[in-house]
Amino acid sequence: MENSEGRESCFSPVEEPPPVIMSNAEPERVDQPKRTIMMRAGDGTSGREISLLANHLKVSIKCPDEIFYHYSVSITSDEKRAVNSKVIRRKIVDKLHETYSSEFAGKKFAYDGEKNLYTVGPLPRNRLEFTVVVEESSARQASESPSDNGSLNHSIKRFKHSLHSKAFLVEIDYAAKIPLRSVDLALQGADPENVQDALRVLDIILRQKAANRGCLLVRQSFFHDDSRNFTDVGGGVMSCRGFHSSFRPTDGGLTLNMDVSTTMILSPGPVIDFLLANQNVKEPRYIDWARAKRMLKNMRVKAKHDNREFKIIGLTDKPCNQQLFSMKVKNGGSPDDGGETLDITVYQYFTKHRNIELSSSVYMPCLDVGKPKRPNYLPLELCYLVSLQRYTKALSSVQRASLVEKSRQKPRERIKVITDAVRDYSYDDDPLLVACGISIEKQLIQMNGRVLEAPKLKVGNGEEVTPCDGRWNFKNKHLFNPARIERWAVVNFSASCDTSHLSRELISCGRSKGIHFERPHTLIEEDPQYRRAGPVVRVEQMFEEIIARLPGHPDFLLCVLPERKNSELYGPWKKKSLTDLGIVTQCISPLKITDRYLTNVLLKINAKLGGTNSLLAMEHTSHLPLIKDTPTMILGMDVSHGSRVQSDIPSIAAVVGSLYWPLISKYKAVVRSQSPKLEIVESLYKPLPNGDDEGIMRELLLDFYRTSNGHKPAQIIVFRDGVSESQFSQVLNLELDQMIKAYKNLGEGGNPKFTLIVAQKNHHTKLFQANAVDNVPPGTVVDTNIVHPRNNDFFMCAHAGMIGTTKPAHYHVLLDEIGFAPDVLQNLIHSLSYVYQRSTSATSIVAPVRYAHLAAQQFGQFDKYEDHSETLSEQGSVKSIGTTPVTELPRLHKNVSDSMFFC
Repeated sequence: MENSEGRESCFSPVEEPPPVIMSNAEPERVDQPKRTIMMRAGDGTSGREISLLANHLKVSIKCPDEIFYHYSVSITSDEKRAVNSKVIRRKIVDKLHETYSSEFAGKKFAYDGEKNLYTVGPLPRNRLEFTVVVEESSARQASESPSDNGSLNHSIKRFKHSLHSKAFLVEIDYAAKIPLRSVDLALQGADPENVQDALRVLDIILRQKAANRGCLLVRQSFFHDDSRNFTDVGGGVMSCRGFHSSFRPTDGGLTLNMDVSTTMILSPGPVIDFLLANQNVKEPRYIDWARAKRMLKNMRVKAKHDNREFKIIGLTDKPCNQQLFSMKVKNGGSPDDGGETLDITVYQYFTKHRNIELSSSVYMPCLDVGKPKRPNYLPLELCYLVSLQRYTKALSSVQRASLVEKSRQKPRERIKVITDAVRDYSYDDDPLLVACGISIEKQLIQMNGRVLEAPKLKVGNGEEVTPCDGRWNFKNKHLFNPARIERWAVVNFSASCDTSHLSRELISCGRSKGIHFERPHTLIEEDPQYRRAGPVVRVEQMFEEIIARLPGHPDFLLCVLPERKNSELYGPWKKKSLTDLGIVTQCISPLKITDRYLTNVLLKINAKLGGTNSLLAMEHTSHLPLIKDTPTMILGMDVSHGSRVQSDIPSIAAVVGSLYWPLISKYKAVVRSQSPKLEIVESLYKPLPNGDDEGIMRELLLDFYRTSNGHKPAQIIVFRDGVSESQFSQVLNLELDQMIKAYKNLGEGGNPKFTLIVAQKNHHTKLFQANAVDNVPPGTVVDTNIVHPRNNDFFMCAHAGMIGTTKPAHYHVLLDEIGFAPDVLQNLIHSLSYVYQRSTSATSIVAPVRYAHLAAQQFGQFDKYEDHSETLSEQGSVKSIGTTPVTELPRLHKNVSDSMFFC
């Protein structure tokens, strides 16, 4: 097969190319007309009707011709330093409005706490300058400061309240007009330039109302300081229930999307109590003070004897009864500015000079709440953590489980909480909203949805299964295509698991499902002397034992880990088995060995070994609309990032592609590292200096061709996870351009047809049955009323919500060159929620996206427990994107490169 230029196509049968080293080339950008998001093609009609409620409230605008005036705000102190704290900036601007209200001509404003201020109608002048004087409470405390030569320069400090004034220069400059009419135009299906700016102003108005009530603001959510909203999750951490609110243009008009939101906060109260809970110890003598110092840094506290707020910068090295500072006293013994200098401990100062009794913290370090060069010391027992301090570190598995358990809300309970909040906050009373004629209804929007019929599934022995409530099972049934497991072994890192019993039960369960299961070649227990070693050492020692005791390459290894979640052995084990040795493995940590548990384990094992647990009945008979006659490839894409505090950890991009067309149940994954926090996949197309391509798409395209009887994809359906609406254009242009270039690089003329769909779970729309207390049934779809007024999007609950309130997936169809009818596309997406090989229930989002997430997550575990700098130097395979060095991920071993290792 040749193209028009006579160049041999890379889709022709060739041996797999050898692995190549990642180049430093950035993805090529192409200059071509910018694609725009497609408009809605129509509404679906299939399925039975159902009456629904959504957590959206209808918003009316009586004055759509009003104009918001945007002003830029600059605040500097009298030392000419910019003021960056949102709390301080809000305080200054509030004082400004109070002091100079006449200069604002009586106008109210909305201020975001940063640089943006908005009014309804213009201010008297385009530029205003004010000097704002703010009284601040200051106090002088026991402190010591290092002198220039490094020795201690002791000085007298005494606790003496004083109020002093500080002046700030506030400059307000006109920036732009934002017409409210743009919202009205957007509701009519237009795409006006200012609509997002206008909606942002409305959101800021609501945020300001919450800020004025003393709420903690987190993006578009707000949290009240009310202990009734706090729930202890352990470790000195609490979940705080609040509310998300955002204005949304929808097909049914402007709405306010209101939802229950949760953030994590530190448990307010005595610092000592927090440390005991955080370190899970019963007495202060067991506290690890080095760990406490790291944990307490930057936390805010108040002192019992002084109502002011301080920020912790550290702990003293010496205990309270030994930590010295110097104070000057008059000959009479009373503190003053003159007199002789005496060395005194913090303990002596508080007990003798402040008459404050100290007991529990005498032998503990003091908190340092001063500044790096002027430390101030406070005894621990006098300090308590202030409320509403966010906790941003990763939760432990125990804390996560507690959070999930305690934050569940049944549908009716959630409805009541939301409607009560709307009533209590009286949004209609806000002067800015009143000026625009904006009113918000108090009841949730009601509309009709549809429930799609669940697809039938094929299992073993030609049997057909009809899922019920989004679920099915393999009781007395065989898997559709069971694997053969002949040479395998069990390795045990857990001292509490009987692997002999486990292997017998697993074999028995597997054979009942049709798997050809031989007895394990050996059972290998970890040598107890290595249990205190690091995870990498333990894994290496175990594999040395495996190689010594097995006669050849095993088909499969069953690995028993000591912990169910976050085992430090998991990453090194997977890295060694998948990239170095090419062995399929399954990690487990059973609490109780039951038939149901073993069946779930066997589903994963069978899929990893190339078997198939179930197929869609229409997939088995090749009756997939628009797919059965035209070679079609399905992709799932996701990017995984490190936690918020790990800003230097490379992000991991994973793309899974379907194999064996016309099947849509078999996938392989390709995973690459990329620049930290970069959401757009940059390795889809990676041209080399010699003209070759070593990007993700090339590998997936060649594997599709190889497994689909020499067919190259004429249609490609892309499901993209993890991007926000502001990134849709980048996905539609940058990522799609890379895919097209990768296809053309293989020597093929023309382009395949693309359908590009973004799948979102990170949103705040919830659906409820209007006439029932239960969650909406599986297959519920909504493509009217609460969807976008112009774009092609819909909500779908494919899964059964057993606990809490079901959250639908939000699908945005950005491009549809294939030309799906609404019903056909929605039923295809619904069906793709039933091909997830790891379970016997429909997934909340299509299986390719779930697989991509799993693949990225698994690779992200590889170096989690290794020192990052050592990893960089040892691998010697580092690519630089801009100024950020990125560790290159190891490639899968050829033995497992086509496996569904991520299952």
